Amino acid sequence: MKKIPATESDELKKHLGAEQTDGDDPVNGLQADLDRFRDLAMRTQADFENYKKRCAREKEEATKYANTSLLKKLVSIVDHFELGLEAARGESEKSPIYSGMSLVLKQLQDSLTESGLQPIDAVGQKFDPNLHEAIAHEPSDEVPEGIVIRQTRRGYRFKDRLLRPSAVVVSSGPAK
Repeated sequence: MKKIPATESDELKKHLGAEQTDGDDPVNGLQADLDRFRDLAMRTQADFENYKKRCAREKEEATKYANTSLLKKLVSIVDHFELGLEAARGESEKSPIYSGMSLVLKQLQDSLTESGLQPIDAVGQKFDPNLHEAIAHEPSDEVPEGIVIRQTRRGYRFKDRLLRPSAVVVSSGPAK
């Protein structure tokens, strides 16, 4: 039988576990391993549960906001529709084409509202960089500084998220 030198014996003890030494019972070493593996199993199970919850949350969010890209395109169409109606209003508000187009626009806007789209009315409101995009500052004697004077493009929210900010002109206060 081959005798193991002292250094190799020490390495063997490290390999078997630091808890097990000459005076220790082998059961204690196995119990320590069992405890370590139980802890590892519980942590892995908790990580897996967190992963499942995160996946469910991400799936729910993806479903909730699935129509975002379509709504962005429809909002652009609504903008052009409104511009066309403004031009047609100058010609004649009593024409059947104008009134028909107005009804179609109203129906489209109602349908978008039912889907969770909410227009942001910015005129007269305090400028909020989370909702508004300032495209210009304009001096005004009537409107205090930091208040929206005009809205050049309507902004929209989709459910609880900003879909598109309002493009606005903000008052810079009285002219100097």
